[in-house]
Amino acid sequence: MKVLLSIKPEFVEKIINGEKKFEYRRRIFKKNVESVIIYATSPWKRIIGEFFIEEILVEEPNTLWIKTFLFSGVEKDFFMNYFKDANIGYAIKIGNLILYERPLNLENFVKYPPQSYAYIH
Repeated sequence: MKVLLSIKPEFVEKIINGEKKFEYRRRIFKKNVESVIIYATSPWKRIIGEFFIEEILVEEPNTLWIKTFLFSGVEKDFFMNYFKDANIGYAIKIGNLILYERPLNLENFVKYPPQSYAYIH
């Protein structure tokens, strides 16, 4: 199964260039998911590719930062603010990245961009 994630273009660029190898989330999938379809949010508003999930780390935010900061693609202040008041955080380790030759419209998959994620069958 796949999920569609909305990701800001600045982070999509870091995923593409290898600077960001973890995608952080406050909530994680309940079903078994093998890959993530990347929807680059405004101003791109396109599905640009997908990546396979290597693993999902589940940790308290401070521990999660220590384990992932080298390839976080974000500053520590941003990370800590994102996980503010969270007891647990999730880091999706980005595996093999596949960029589509032509970006796709969101409507090919769902009607609206997901707030957290959307399952794609």
